[in-house]
Amino acid sequence: CHSYNVTQKQCNFGARSSYPISFHFQKNEFHKLAGAKIFLSDCLACDNCVTSEEGVRIFQQNQKELFRILNLNKKCDTSKHKVLAVSICTQSLPYFAAKFNLCVNDAAKRLCGFLKSLGVHYVFDTTIAADFSILESQKEFVQRYQQRNQEEHALPMFASACPGWIRYAERVLTNPVTPHICTAKSPQQIMGSLVKGYFARQQNLSPDKIFHIIVAPCYDKKLEALREDFYTPLYNSQDVDCVLTSGEIVQIMEQKNISMKEVAEVAVDSLFGEIKEEDVLRHDGRRSDGYLEHIFKHAAKELFDMDVKEITYKTLKNKDFQEVTLEKDGETVLRFAAAYGFRNIQNVVLKLKKGKFLYHFVEVLACPGGCLNGKGQAQTEDGKPDKVLLSQMEEVYAAIPIRLPETSMHVQKLYQDWLEGMDSKKVQETLHTKYCAVNQTASSMDIKW
Repeated sequence: CHSYNVTQKQCNFGARSSYPISFHFQKNEFHKLAGAKIFLSDCLACDNCVTSEEGVRIFQQNQKELFRILNLNKKCDTSKHKVLAVSICTQSLPYFAAKFNLCVNDAAKRLCGFLKSLGVHYVFDTTIAADFSILESQKEFVQRYQQRNQEEHALPMFASACPGWIRYAERVLTNPVTPHICTAKSPQQIMGSLVKGYFARQQNLSPDKIFHIIVAPCYDKKLEALREDFYTPLYNSQDVDCVLTSGEIVQIMEQKNISMKEVAEVAVDSLFGEIKEEDVLRHDGRRSDGYLEHIFKHAAKELFDMDVKEITYKTLKNKDFQEVTLEKDGETVLRFAAAYGFRNIQNVVLKLKKGKFLYHFVEVLACPGGCLNGKGQAQTEDGKPDKVLLSQMEEVYAAIPIRLPETSMHVQKLYQDWLEGMDSKKVQETLHTKYCAVNQTASSMDIKW
């Protein structure tokens, strides 16, 4: 069936190097996929963070899984058929647009058309999931700030959207850091709840009858999909069944000799029945979902009754470590930071441990440059960042219209109809989780992500 050739190197957190993994697939009547070489970068999930069992399950999340379900759906036994749903991360779309020289709206529609030509039933956009994640993060920060004198670990608050950072915090940094992590689920996992929860109910489907794939910029999303807290034992169902990187989707196109420009445009589906998604939208933020910007503006208004229109970043040691401050009556009342890449994360954690931490909130991302620079896209053949393509992607992303999460009528409706109110118990159960120190007892693999 499939074998894996893993290049092993000594772990070096200070460096960013790449390790090729070759996948060899059995041919079948539906699809012929040659050995595809994928470069997995040495981000935060090193072999100290990945157990042998997790390693096997990570490897199972590849193109072969997609075609296994597509083949299953061709067989006569309809009891084993699955509804195949694919959710595309907003930071993946600029990659397809820049790579195929398309505007981002055309890229989204052509990507949808390509996936549906394979046999995918529904193609969604994850923006609405990011809406929920940002809104819950905003609310939690304000609560933590108000409790900062009573709760020892209330501040600083660290963002929880990056799975590489979360894995490193839970399994390496442990208790000094984990209480500070925001409990809001990431957009990927909220999308899992939306598809396997809300959408499944609307379609009168059991969650295990849906096979849910996420298309994402980085490989660490595969690790996130395996978390036990995103699993429903009653239905033996993960909220996200498989994660494919943007690059892995392009590999399928290349193996089938299809260019995005040759594919018919098909409107992206909505979670709300016959309604189709219109133009692609994004949140504030230069290369990510913009947690810092949204939380900063919300906190300024809620805590200090100040309307912040524009945010000014101050670059500190490097372009991936920047801070934003709010001044009132000559006093700095809010101090936020963006720390991207492991070197900057190390500096942040060191300051926290030394008790010299000035920040109220830190947007932490494993990849230097943020999510657009995820190692599952915009890489050259030798696994290095494609700087020209990345620059084009940044231009595409910057041009996408911004929508504030608070202005989404669909989100407000879901809070009432699906989650039983803004502050309900179901909101906590569905949109939040808990991050805590994990004692690593199982043997780890010699695999460097």
